[in-house]
Amino acid sequence: MSAALLARIAEALERIAPAPLQAPDFAAADAFAWHVNPDRMEPVAEVNRVDLPLLVGIDRSRDTLLANTLQFARGLPANNALLWGARGMGKSSLVKAVHAEVLRQGLPLKIVELSREDLPTVGRLLTHLRAASGHRFVLFCDDLSFSHDDQHYKSLKAVLDGGIEGRPANVVFYATSNRRHLMPRDMIENERSSAINPSEAVEEKVSLSDRFGLWLGFHPCNQDEYLAMIRGYCDAYGVAIDDASLRAEAIEWQATRGARSGRVAWQYFTDLAGRRGVTL
Repeated sequence: MSAALLARIAEALERIAPAPLQAPDFAAADAFAWHVNPDRMEPVAEVNRVDLPLLVGIDRSRDTLLANTLQFARGLPANNALLWGARGMGKSSLVKAVHAEVLRQGLPLKIVELSREDLPTVGRLLTHLRAASGHRFVLFCDDLSFSHDDQHYKSLKAVLDGGIEGRPANVVFYATSNRRHLMPRDMIENERSSAINPSEAVEEKVSLSDRFGLWLGFHPCNQDEYLAMIRGYCDAYGVAIDDASLRAEAIEWQATRGARSGRVAWQYFTDLAGRRGVTL
């Protein structure tokens, strides 16, 4: 093979190889989003979140996750956390609000958002975070779940177990999911019923959730909690409305949505604030 041909092959390989990640300026922001093609960590100047006191009805989960995150930010041992359960009950909002509270208490902590679709690249991301040993990171994946033929769960083990190197000491992983075991219940039952050894058929995937040190469950709110959420938003943003009107309107709103949750409470409040001319 000629030298010219080898040179052309080398140039072609360089063109298709991912560009090396430029070292991020972690002083630029407290939050980053991981993107690929090419690999990069984009600073997020303003995180979309609500204040911790506005998250009503999830006191136990709030206190547990805050304590775990404060431990981690202080350089103490901390667990990976899986926040699972009902839709719209503040799982991702809690992660972002806890991060803000840790910063408010004067502790340095970065949050890096990783999308589920980019899980196969998590090994590269962890290498970069490990190298930034002067910082501590919450690696956050929202709405994590796996379908029947999904192999991304194998990449997740790099975060939870870390392989031979172990998880970087300066990284903790928080994920939210509507599913406790990160996979559809019918998938679990189908694989168990059709497998030669049912007890081992889905063990590899189901055991992923066991690798989280903290399981925080979120359940549908009752009507009093739903109304308390809206009243808290009104008080925080200065939206005036009497209790009787709020109750009547909010209950009608939830009826039209066919659901009652923190998300529905915020959507009603957004409509109310707009009608009252209040900017959020």
